Amino acid sequence: MSLFRGAALFLAVLATGIVTGVLQLYAHTVMPGLRRVDDRTFVGAFQALDRAIVNPLFLLAFLGAFAFTGLAAALSLGGAARPLLPWLAAALVLYLAVLVVTFRVNVPLNDALKAAGDPDRIADLAAVRERFNEALWIRWNLVRTLAATAAFACLVRALMLHGRVTG
Repeated sequence: MSLFRGAALFLAVLATGIVTGVLQLYAHTVMPGLRRVDDRTFVGAFQALDRAIVNPLFLLAFLGAFAFTGLAAALSLGGAARPLLPWLAAALVLYLAVLVVTFRVNVPLNDALKAAGDPDRIADLAAVRERFNEALWIRWNLVRTLAATAAFACLVRALMLHGRVTG
């Protein structure tokens, strides 16, 4: 059991760390960089980034972070591993917040921007960019970035405890 719990916990830490890094990169580099470009560049670049990020490797990390955390928690319900549960539960709730914000706010905004079509065929790029609502996207990305970072920290703590209860 300890081997499976350790593997699930390791994969949860790894996947959550990857997602946290991606979200942080958007928060401190991608969106500030895009804020400085003209409307055509913004719409085209954001559409390209959004299409590129929907790939099997990222989706495995993005969805796997929640699944592996849940599995690690389920495998920690009994015995010596119970001290891990509060950290795993906190990570699970925090990462659930990441998923909810992503699917309720960021993805719909992304999809609306993609639905606007090819930037070369959009008559009013400024209106498309305005409807996208950069400020809203950035604000909620910060929320999910902070939640992912906190979930990652909780998982690291659980991994440290796992080493103590099994070592």
